[in-house]
Amino acid sequence: MELLRTPEVARVWSSNVHLRNEKLAIVPTMGALHEGHLELVAQARAAADRVIVTIFVNPLQFNQRADFDAYPRPIDGDLDVCRAIGVDAVYAPTAAVMYPRNYQTHVEPGVLADRLEGPMRPGHFRGVSTVVLKLFAVTRPHVGVFGEKDYQQLAIIRQMVADFDLGIDIVAAPISRESDGLARSSRNVRLDPDQRRAARVLSEALDEAVIAWRAGEHRVSQLIATAQEMIEAAPLARLEYVEFVDGVTLESVDDAGDGGVMLTAAWFGEVRLIDNHVFAR
Repeated sequence: MELLRTPEVARVWSSNVHLRNEKLAIVPTMGALHEGHLELVAQARAAADRVIVTIFVNPLQFNQRADFDAYPRPIDGDLDVCRAIGVDAVYAPTAAVMYPRNYQTHVEPGVLADRLEGPMRPGHFRGVSTVVLKLFAVTRPHVGVFGEKDYQQLAIIRQMVADFDLGIDIVAAPISRESDGLARSSRNVRLDPDQRRAARVLSEALDEAVIAWRAGEHRVSQLIATAQEMIEAAPLARLEYVEFVDGVTLESVDDAGDGGVMLTAAWFGEVRLIDNHVFAR
């Protein structure tokens, strides 16, 4: 496995992959790799000849400095994991390399970023779009693999790829969950035992809404109420939102008969978690 630290070196590595007419897949991460990331890599391996994982805790997408400072950065362990699972290269630049002095250009996402996570995390998707475009520009992948847990992010990246004619196939990996249903996240390690037990209410609430939908309840207001009441009743949970939207436009809908996506976000202590469920027959 090759460790790439600068865009110049990463560009050369990628160019050699292209010269060999090999298909390249990228798995962008912020490190603190867990089983969910391994599943992304497995999907990347199935879709391409070579896999590059990027590890970079992107300061532009954090709207709270404390959250950025607290984000885990076990880089040595992450590199060991990548070697063990057969990743071909890791691109792990520093913030100074990614955003040198006088850095000025950013990607402004469109209306897909205006709701759900957008108002809660000002500038977040601007930071995500900017860093992902930079990673794409350096590595020139044929395929990009992203987790469905960050559903809104996935929609925004797909739109950006289409708008900029990047020609990259964006693959969505299903949400990876712990045995009790909690969506895997690098933030989970920051939960204390009580918070960790409480956090499973997010997936349980989504499951209850799915059960009601499959039983014939298509009123979005009632489906939201079902999930919302469960989360609000849970100890240690501070609910931010539960919303049901169209799976492509992310616009609110009143009737769930044709399916859609339910998304939720809540705080457990100082840790903010998100989850979602795609309603499809």
